[in-house]
Amino acid sequence: MKLKTLQHALEDIETFENPKIELEQYTTSSHIAACILHTAQFVYNDISGKCVADLGCGSGVLSIGAALLGAQYCAGFDIDPSAISLSVENAADRDVLGQCDFILCDVKKIDKNMQLKAFDTVIMNPPFGTRERGADLIFLKMALSLATKAVYSLHKTSTRRRVMSMAKELGSYAKVIAELRFDLPASYKFHRQDSVDVQVDLIRFVLPLSVNNL
Repeated sequence: MKLKTLQHALEDIETFENPKIELEQYTTSSHIAACILHTAQFVYNDISGKCVADLGCGSGVLSIGAALLGAQYCAGFDIDPSAISLSVENAADRDVLGQCDFILCDVKKIDKNMQLKAFDTVIMNPPFGTRERGADLIFLKMALSLATKAVYSLHKTSTRRRVMSMAKELGSYAKVIAELRFDLPASYKFHRQDSVDVQVDLIRFVLPLSVNNL
């Protein structure tokens, strides 16, 4: 599947009507989602036939995209019941609900509720840690506890050194595989601009047993 075809398939996915600032709910655009998933599949072969987890699934765009690329199974996790409902509706609209489950769960406590190392690949657009400092690193720690092969995650470029340090401490190999601009639309009352471009890194984290598959 070509990148443009995947992006087109992910366009017009329903998003939050009333996003929650405390959860840093921002929509992952079809362009960003397609870039993450297309790279994961066609550069590293980490999607097709794999079990994939999506932490903080939001509207379900990453889970849905993974299913469209042939993932054997996708599980989206989110603490917000409205996000779970939205993901189910979006997956049903694109005929991939049979490949996906969406689970109401606090990602920060996922290691207490989920079997560890249960997925081949984790993909996520975690909170950037702007409202709750360190939330991005908590998500990263949980993702690495669930994956057996690789984690793909977006992080603000300004936090790169901190993220890379954490990855090393957790025993993973981390590499920035793309530098992107995340267009944050004006979603909350305190936003004074129509949108803001945030520089983000798409980072691939590889687990120790998978280092030979770099």
